[in-house]
Amino acid sequence: MRQFANLDELKGAAGQVIGEGEWFTVTQAIINKFAEATGDFQYIHVDPERAKSGPFGTTVAHGFLTLSLLPTLGRSVYRVGGIATGINYGANRIRFIEPVKVDSRIRSKVRLVSVEPHPPGERITTETTVEIEGSAKPALVAEMLSLMIRGQAA
Repeated sequence: MRQFANLDELKGAAGQVIGEGEWFTVTQAIINKFAEATGDFQYIHVDPERAKSGPFGTTVAHGFLTLSLLPTLGRSVYRVGGIATGINYGANRIRFIEPVKVDSRIRSKVRLVSVEPHPPGERITTETTVEIEGSAKPALVAEMLSLMIRGQAA
């Protein structure tokens, strides 16, 4: 994990890949819980037997499940000191490129695009690529926005 002392140090890394996270396994249990939370029970996600004859030969994670895992995947990529809190602010662009098959391992690779003033803190723009172990293509690429508020963590 890459450590930055503060937002000013982070700003100096703009344009760089600032790190890769730890591998995370997407299990059928995780896929099923996401289906329950969202009401998306399409067979390619939750029916292993039927999915065998489907387009991917097995169940696959929902694209939005992969997207929703970005905070978990990003937790092991980098840390910034002097931050009271970080807040999701949105996304400029998201592309789902390759499905994540059940029991695949994924991780995020983060490139810092910019750090810009946005009271009461700084707006961080990153390009996050979710890699699938053993795949030439990533699961997704997303330009994500977050706000980091200076201060002491609670």
